[in-house]
Amino acid sequence: MSASVVSGQEKDKHQVVYATQEDVGSLKENESDAGETLSKSLTSRHLGMITLVGVFGTGLFLSSGGTLATTGPVGMLLAYILVGLVVGASQMCITECACFMPVTSGYVRHSEHFVDDALGFMMGWTDIYSSIMPSELSAAAVVVQYWTDLSPAIFITIFGVACIATNVYNVRWYGEIEFVFGILKLSLIVILIVTGLVIDLGGTGDRIGFRYWKDPGPFNAKYTTGSLGNFAAFWKTVSSVVYAYGGVQAIGLLSGEAEFPRRAIYRAAKRVFYRVFTLYLLTVFVLTLIVPSNNETIASPNGTAAASPFVVAMQGQVKVLPHYINAIVCTSAFSAANIGIIKASRTLFALAAKGQAPKLFLKVNKHGLPWVGVTFACAFIPLAYMSVSSGSKTVFSWFQSITSSNLLLNWILISVNHIGMTRAFKAQGYSRKLLPYKFKGTVFASWFSLFFSVLFLLTGGFTNFIHGQFDFGSFFGAYFIIPLSIILYFGYKLIKKTKLKDPKKVDLKSIFRDIELYPEPEYPKLKGWEYITLLWA
Repeated sequence: MSASVVSGQEKDKHQVVYATQEDVGSLKENESDAGETLSKSLTSRHLGMITLVGVFGTGLFLSSGGTLATTGPVGMLLAYILVGLVVGASQMCITECACFMPVTSGYVRHSEHFVDDALGFMMGWTDIYSSIMPSELSAAAVVVQYWTDLSPAIFITIFGVACIATNVYNVRWYGEIEFVFGILKLSLIVILIVTGLVIDLGGTGDRIGFRYWKDPGPFNAKYTTGSLGNFAAFWKTVSSVVYAYGGVQAIGLLSGEAEFPRRAIYRAAKRVFYRVFTLYLLTVFVLTLIVPSNNETIASPNGTAAASPFVVAMQGQVKVLPHYINAIVCTSAFSAANIGIIKASRTLFALAAKGQAPKLFLKVNKHGLPWVGVTFACAFIPLAYMSVSSGSKTVFSWFQSITSSNLLLNWILISVNHIGMTRAFKAQGYSRKLLPYKFKGTVFASWFSLFFSVLFLLTGGFTNFIHGQFDFGSFFGAYFIIPLSIILYFGYKLIKKTKLKDPKKVDLKSIFRDIELYPEPEYPKLKGWEYITLLWA
C-alpha cells in the first residue's frame, strides 16, 4: 500500500486528499471533471475549534453536577485527571499517525494500512452507525424547553433543518460556524471559572474556601459503605467523565480536508489537548469549591440549565447566567449533531474508496463535499422524533448509549493503530526520528491508553452485576458494541480472507516518499501582539 503522489497544480488548488494508491485507483475509475476528491480548505484554526466544540458540551455544563453528587469533590477531580491522562495518551497516538499518513477518516484508514483490513471495516461501520443516531437533536429539544413549553418535535425540526443547511455547501462554511461556536463556549468557560473563584473567595458574601471538601466530605460512597463504597462511586463516575472528554479524537477525522494537513493536525492536536485538559481541571476544581455534593438539585438534573451546578452556585447572583448557559448548551448539541453528519459522510467516503461501501459515496460536488454521504447521514435525522414518543423513547435511549461505548472502541483502535505503526517502523529498521511530527514517550503512551480504554469498556456497566442493580437498558448500552464489533470484524475477515498485516510488509516507503516530495512550510513565528491569537488559533 503506497501513498499517492499528486501534482503541484492539484496541491495548489487544494482539491485533493492525501490517499493511498488503492484509493487513487478506485477514484480514477469514475473520475469526473470535478474529481472524486475532497476539498482541502480547513486550517489548524478550524480543526482545533471543531474538536473543542465537540468536547465541551453537556458533560461539563449540565452532567457534571450528577458526577459531583455521585463521588464527591475529590473523587470528581481525580476522575477527570485519570481520564484526561488516558485521553492525552490517545491524542499523542492519533496525532503521530495522522501527521505521518493524513487521510480522510484517519483512524479507520490507519487500521487498514497498519493492522488489518477487517479492523478498518469493523470500525468504519460501527462509526457510521453511532454517527447517524441523532441523539443530540433530541437533547437540544430538551434544552430549549427551559424557555418554552412547545412540543420538542418543533425544535427537532428546526435544528434538523439547520444541520442540513450547514453541511450541504462547503466544509469551510461548516468550519467557520464551529469556530464561532467554539469562541462562545470558551468565553463561557472563562466566565464560569472567574465568577466561581470570586464566589469562593468571598466576593459576593461569606468566604467558602474548601468548606465543601470537609463537609459533606471529599468522597461519597455508593452501593456500599466505607472505602469500597467510595471507590465504587468513583469508578461509576469514570464512565460519565469518559464521555465528557468524547470528541478529542475528531482531530484526525478531517485531516484529509486540511490545507497542509501534517502541520495543521500537529498544531491543532497539541493546542487542543492542553486547552481541554487545563480548562476541564480548572472548571471542575472551581465547581467542587462552590457547590456541595449533597445538593438535591444537581443530584436530579432535568436536562436544562436549571439543574446546572454552575447555575445552582450562582443562583440569584448572575441572573442572565442560566440563559447564557442554556444557549451555549444548545450550540453544543447542534455542533455534536453536525459532527455526526460529518463523521458518517467522511467515513462512507473512506470505505467506498476501499470498496467496503458502494462507490456512489465517492461522489462530491464542485466544492469537494461528499454530497451523497451527507445526504445519507441527514436521512436519519427524523429518528430524533422517536424521543418524543414515550413508547419509543426507551428503545431510542438504548441505541443512544451504544454511541457512547463506541467512543471507547475508537480509543482502543487508535492505540492499536499506533502500536501497528511502531511495529512496522521497528521491523523495517526505520527510526521514529523520521516521523514528520512526534511526541516523547508515545510508544509507551499507546499501551497506557490501550490498557485503560479496554478496562473502561469492560467495566462500563459494572453496576449491573451488583445485586439488585441490573438494568437492561444500561447493560445493553454498555456492552452491545462488543458483540457487534466482533461480528463485523470476523464476518468480514471470513468473507474476504483478510490477514493481519506483516510489519515487514507494511508500506512505509511510499509515505516517506510523499513527505519528501511535498514538504509543508513551517508556521511563521509569532511576533508582538500576534501571540494573542494563541487563544483561538
